[in-house]
Amino acid sequence: MIVQDIIDYMECIAPVELKESYDNVGLIIGNKESQVKSILFCLDCNLDVINEAKLKCVDMIISHHPLLFKKPTSITTETLQGKKIIELIKADINLYSSHTNLDSVKDGMNDTMIKLLDLNIKDTYIIDKSTRSIEEAGIGRIIELTSATTAKELCSIVKEKFQLQNIRFVGSLNNKITKIALINGSGQDYFEAARNLGAQCIITGDTTYHFVSDYKEMGLFIIDLGHFSCEWPLFKIISKNIKKHIKSKDSTVKVSFSEVEKEPYEIF
Repeated sequence: MIVQDIIDYMECIAPVELKESYDNVGLIIGNKESQVKSILFCLDCNLDVINEAKLKCVDMIISHHPLLFKKPTSITTETLQGKKIIELIKADINLYSSHTNLDSVKDGMNDTMIKLLDLNIKDTYIIDKSTRSIEEAGIGRIIELTSATTAKELCSIVKEKFQLQNIRFVGSLNNKITKIALINGSGQDYFEAARNLGAQCIITGDTTYHFVSDYKEMGLFIIDLGHFSCEWPLFKIISKNIKKHIKSKDSTVKVSFSEVEKEPYEIF
């Protein structure tokens, strides 16, 4: 198996044309003709993950978040980004990222969140539908429940399914909820669209004070899982399915999931 084989499959399940305009996806660093004997999945390609990849003799890292969003003006060890790029090249490790295209696509990150929560759903629709010619793609999902639940009950389900000890929320735990917006990662740019579609609750990560304060006043219940805690469980589920495909094509390829990556925030 070579890098191009992995690219072909990744772009089959998450077409590049679905990425947002600001995003940078695909093969970030590497050689499409390189042999791949070991793959490591991670959310972010940080230095700890790169060291882990070197220890595991990994040929290719597949991350959700791209290492490069903007074209660098220089690549030196004076910057964190430069260090990462140099370390990857020195270790001959290819890096591929599938980001907003994987969020948007059918059965991608948003749909995986729906499956993970396993709620009783009457209907599902997209918050920001893609203008591309790919059906059932777009950022965010609205789910309509078959019967109302309380915000407190929903918080308990979210904590259990995402295996979290605690979560941040905004609003009254007594709120009755039948329509929920799900936006993996940082979703507050889509709050108004979700509210206009009738969402009474939004589950996302990376919210900021003024956003949640305003939307609390508008009556929305917001669950903020944090960016890492919201996305890593979803990306792991998708990655396990990718692993099955890779193994079906070449059973000798080793596939692993980062064991060093963790939530950057800690609680004192």
